[in-house]
Amino acid sequence: MRTSLTSALKSVSAVAMLAAVAYFPMTAHAGIFDDDEARKAILDLRNKVDSLQRDMANKSDKNSALSLSDQNDQLRQEIAKLRGQVEVLTNELANTQQRQKDFYVDLDSRMRKLEPQRVTVDGKEVSVEINEQKSYDAALGMFKGGDYKGAGNAFSDFLKRYPQSGYAASAQYWLGNSLYAQRDYKGAIAAQQLVVKNYPDNPKVADAMLNIGSSYAELKDKAAAKKALESLIAKYPDSAAAQTGKERLAALK
Repeated sequence: MRTSLTSALKSVSAVAMLAAVAYFPMTAHAGIFDDDEARKAILDLRNKVDSLQRDMANKSDKNSALSLSDQNDQLRQEIAKLRGQVEVLTNELANTQQRQKDFYVDLDSRMRKLEPQRVTVDGKEVSVEINEQKSYDAALGMFKGGDYKGAGNAFSDFLKRYPQSGYAASAQYWLGNSLYAQRDYKGAIAAQQLVVKNYPDNPKVADAMLNIGSSYAELKDKAAAKKALESLIAKYPDSAAAQTGKERLAALK
């Protein structure tokens, strides 16, 4: 009987060591903790505790010696330790699962921010990357701030980096305006002609044609200016650009 109890104590000690081994790797590597292994370890510990309790109860019914009582006390202490380790494993598993959940939620949020966004540009919905949007906004901000040279360079760079962008027509148009503001009228004409040629359905075409006529007028080329303005009025008679074009055409006569 003493031998059996001694074996039981050894089994308890072995279980305690198993719990310690299971616990410390989990603490050190919480980020990659295996839920299935943790649950299995917890179940094994609980089964050991139940088995030891049954064994202790059976031996208590058959024997009442003082030494047996002492050994039962040791068993109770070991069982209490095992229960504590089970609680630690259970809590650590719950914490790890929550950390993993928080990690994936944060990762998903970050990935969504990097994904192309759907925006409406000149009346059309297009897909725009985050850096693409930032580059366009930065260039437009320079123009609105009066840095026309910086804006011209930024729009030119944007068109090289994102030639198929949904902002390409607008970038080309604002490039033309940036050059016009710098009194580079020939450059402005060339830039706006690309708007008319490459983006014929874009709502900025009428304004681009007005800018072309104005640029020719600044170059004192009245014939070319009249031709550009008359073409604008004929193609887009109801546009605000056409109304301005009529006024400038009258001033040329």
